[in-house]
Amino acid sequence: MACKFDGFFDEKLHEECGVFGIYGDGSVNPAYACYNGLLALQHRGQESCGIAVNDCGVIKAHKDMGLVTEVFNNKILENLSGQRAIAHARYSTAGGSVRENSQPLVMRYKTGIMAIAHNGNLTNAVELRQELEHRGAIFQTTIDSEVIAYIIARERIKSHAIEVAVERTMSQIEGAYSLLVMSPSKMIAARDPYGFKPLVMGMLEGAYVFASETCALDACGAEFVRDVEPGEIVVVTKDGIDSIRTHCGKKKAVCVFEYIYFARTDSVIDGIGVYESRKQAGRILAREFPVEADLVIGVPESGIDAAIGYSEESGIPYEKGIVKNNYIGRTFIKPSQKERVKSVRIKLNPLGTSVKGKRVVMIDDSIVRGTTCDRIVKMLRDAGAKEVHLRISSPPFMWPCYYGTDIPSRDELIACNHTIEEIGKIAGADSIGFLPAEYLSEMLMNKCDGYCEGCFTGKYPAPTTQKMLEGKERGGLEIKPDK
Repeated sequence: MACKFDGFFDEKLHEECGVFGIYGDGSVNPAYACYNGLLALQHRGQESCGIAVNDCGVIKAHKDMGLVTEVFNNKILENLSGQRAIAHARYSTAGGSVRENSQPLVMRYKTGIMAIAHNGNLTNAVELRQELEHRGAIFQTTIDSEVIAYIIARERIKSHAIEVAVERTMSQIEGAYSLLVMSPSKMIAARDPYGFKPLVMGMLEGAYVFASETCALDACGAEFVRDVEPGEIVVVTKDGIDSIRTHCGKKKAVCVFEYIYFARTDSVIDGIGVYESRKQAGRILAREFPVEADLVIGVPESGIDAAIGYSEESGIPYEKGIVKNNYIGRTFIKPSQKERVKSVRIKLNPLGTSVKGKRVVMIDDSIVRGTTCDRIVKMLRDAGAKEVHLRISSPPFMWPCYYGTDIPSRDELIACNHTIEEIGKIAGADSIGFLPAEYLSEMLMNKCDGYCEGCFTGKYPAPTTQKMLEGKERGGLEIKPDK
């Protein structure tokens, strides 16, 4: 997989989608609730978005390429009247940036109609898709979410209820998924048995709300109730909720990078605050990699929280040292190599009054390819920084991810081809330190009863195959994972 932008944009990992759903009686406008929820989840997906609304059993949807504010306006939202809805915000992958891959997917099949929104990546999607195609299925997208929808539809024909179809589908699909399924009369929320992707439940004026992160509950005014448990299927009807737990019981493996980078700072995942975990990473870095310096700064946004923690632990003052431009838009145009080199400077700019003449500790959340950190360090030096000490609030990336993060092949990962000391020299830093992988549990305040660290250590919680590894090293499997 490859991300869309060069320079700064290409260095940062892209993962995740945002899913949101609300089931009520119509007293809360579901389209506007979804709109507000998607705005809060925009960081999880900036390529396309959509909302599907159920109006007395009739499901209609609007979706398109673009940000939430570009795809929806008052007129569109007013036309999406109903009692319940699901919504989705998506990141694209190479070859998958087309409207057909936007969600929610709305499918008509033999026994009715359903809408589906999915965050994650199936590890057996290729095999499942081939099987379905051999049986005559015709696919309209290149995302594995459609594979899930086909299997649910197939199982629904043989089942007395859609939740039974979802339960049987979960016995066939493997990998990471947080899933919302809306039928004419029900809404179903499901989380994979390992809990790779977050999914929470809330209440809003009697309506049940589901979202990828708690920040989306806050945005629409919903009160947090609980996390959907790994392997759990929550079924909502007009009579209330029910829980199916036949797939529960596996060791939890939430993506640890949610806490390091993906999730929004004000979210809480499985009872652990993202902000606190990032500050804790900074505290660990301060203990493990102390240095004499005059100030600590963070690379916006997620590096800032870790920088605060580093400052608290070390006693070195924290100051704002880098300003981020949040308004350059998604389609930042760089017509020449010279302009591409400038891309970091347009996205980030050092605050010279803070760093000039200072020994600076700069905290960033990760280094992937190493195409950006040297430019940021150079910017700080050009702004007058006397020393720049680089601290990274995650371990080095060493292995592919099979569960929905676009970590590139090992050939492109700088930590697979250089020692830590060499990375520091390439970055132009006076010193460098990465969060040791053995401290990930402490970063989560020892409150997490299971997380996935496969991209750092190669220790995957779920079975993987050599075929998958070879596919990833070639640059990706046939099916583009829906992230």
